[in-house]
Amino acid sequence: MLIAKYRPIKSKDPLVLIVLSVVIASILTVYPLSYDVSAWRPFVMMMVMIFWSLCQPAWCGVWFSFAIGLFYDLLIDAPLGQNALAYVIITFIVRYLIRERRILTFLNLWLISILVTLAYVVFVWVTQVMADVNYPMMRRWPPVVSTILVWPIVYYSLKRWRA
Repeated sequence: MLIAKYRPIKSKDPLVLIVLSVVIASILTVYPLSYDVSAWRPFVMMMVMIFWSLCQPAWCGVWFSFAIGLFYDLLIDAPLGQNALAYVIITFIVRYLIRERRILTFLNLWLISILVTLAYVVFVWVTQVMADVNYPMMRRWPPVVSTILVWPIVYYSLKRWRA
């Protein structure tokens, strides 16, 4: 009689990759660029946070987003808590948009990332208007465009560790 050995399937533990992707995103966020190119710098930290919130919801939730937002505030010298609150709101939006979906295709994830990128820019603009910071709205759109165009690179770079 032939007895097969049972081996449980080991799931990939993404903790090391999550930390590594946040470190790489923080380097890309503060890496010095020329003035003309830096206006088009995408929101890399936000894209990494969105990816992990969408694709590893058991590992990365609201507290992850809050911690990444605080880290991002300290990294770019923004008012403490501004991006943390924005990232938490983005995570709530993301969780709301995927709660009924079981299969998330690349196009679904890209559309969700576009929506939350727009929500992020509007939220940051509203908080800066409330704080009486005069930053023209027209200067906010180049990073949005570059974020939307760079999302496939971030997705395909991290896709192997999806849940």
